[in-house]
Amino acid sequence: MAPSGESETTQFWEDLYRSREQVFSGEPNGVLVTEVEGLPPGQALDVGCGEGADARWLAARGWQVTAIDISRTALRRAAAANAGIAWVCSDLAASPLPAGAFDLVSVQYFPLRKDDRVVRKLLDVVASGGTFLFASHDPRDLGPEHSGYCQPDDIARVLGDGWTVLVNESRPRVAPAPPGTAHTRDTVLRAQRTRQDRN
Repeated sequence: MAPSGESETTQFWEDLYRSREQVFSGEPNGVLVTEVEGLPPGQALDVGCGEGADARWLAARGWQVTAIDISRTALRRAAAANAGIAWVCSDLAASPLPAGAFDLVSVQYFPLRKDDRVVRKLLDVVASGGTFLFASHDPRDLGPEHSGYCQPDDIARVLGDGWTVLVNESRPRVAPAPPGTAHTRDTVLRAQRTRQDRN
């Protein structure tokens, strides 16, 4: 069952990372590699960075990376690589993020609730010409307890006229599913901001 409040969420992820020396493979997510490989580097925001594999992959390719996660344990492991990345420990909903500051916002398997305020907050930080990349597990591989979390279509519905959807699909995973799971397909949204909204 998913944690319900901020303190429960923090404790859930802290317990997970403290339960073993390494939670994830240390390799960048396949969706990130596939979709970002040809993009010119700029400012990137890695949402829910965990132990930092995606952030390090981006930094090695010239991106200036800000990586955010709620778990201090995960960030300590991530920062040990000293890759010139800005590691930020904060709850996403409470984090002040600068509007229009990032050429890439990457959200890989982050449990993003169906909350328009948080979704719009993430979209607002994408610069004109920038990319919003979201990947999740295909809902056919998930139980009903995950119904309150975003899938690409939920985010696509929030996009305004200033966006172009480049990818919105389900595809086979390029890497084996995490141990103990049966995730065989990914859902992917890649959208480009064509202009900043004017208030």
